[in-house]
Amino acid sequence: MNPLDVLRDSLRFTQRNLGAIVQLCLPLVILEALLQQVLDHTLGPDAFPGYSVVVGLLVYPLYTGALILFLDARTRGESPRTKDVWAMALTLWPRFALLTAMSTLLILLGLSLYFLPGLWLMVVLAFAEYLLVLRGMPALAAMKESLRLTRGHFWRILVCLLCVMTPLWLLKGASMAAYPEPAPLLGVLIDSAHSFLQLFTSVVLFRLFMLIGGDADVR
Repeated sequence: MNPLDVLRDSLRFTQRNLGAIVQLCLPLVILEALLQQVLDHTLGPDAFPGYSVVVGLLVYPLYTGALILFLDARTRGESPRTKDVWAMALTLWPRFALLTAMSTLLILLGLSLYFLPGLWLMVVLAFAEYLLVLRGMPALAAMKESLRLTRGHFWRILVCLLCVMTPLWLLKGASMAAYPEPAPLLGVLIDSAHSFLQLFTSVVLFRLFMLIGGDADVR
């Protein structure tokens, strides 16, 4: 399946299940944005950037884990209740937070090394979250298995990622240029919208994971 087919299938799935995804993820996305605004207001603009990463570690694993569980359930024709998915995502939080911390550190380090190593890490670690959530792997084992699964599929994954992330990066840059110092409420709205739109990346990567991981299981 070429990247265009992956993107089209992912968009069709998102449109069909948008209401459920909003109900499942948007409250947690808004909570993350609110916590970030409180942190920025309390500590000021000169605060250590690592505090923002901590806020992400608290909430990001919850709504991303919930989304992955929902995607898996819907592909099997199930319609799980929101509170049940949240409860399952909460049990995964310690391992997911550890994986997020390690992946974020490696990618940021790679981006600081002339950008390309960070881009490479984004691709080879793309399936780690799905392996942790759906196959119950520990964080380090999920990263190693993602490295194995993505071998030979680098360009397909990269094209899909860039097709989704490039417009989001441009939108983020435009919003920062238009509102360099937004009011707290506007800041929450902008951050929430950006984080929610970014969830489409998880849908695309899930589709790729099902295709590539399924082929690997068959072999």
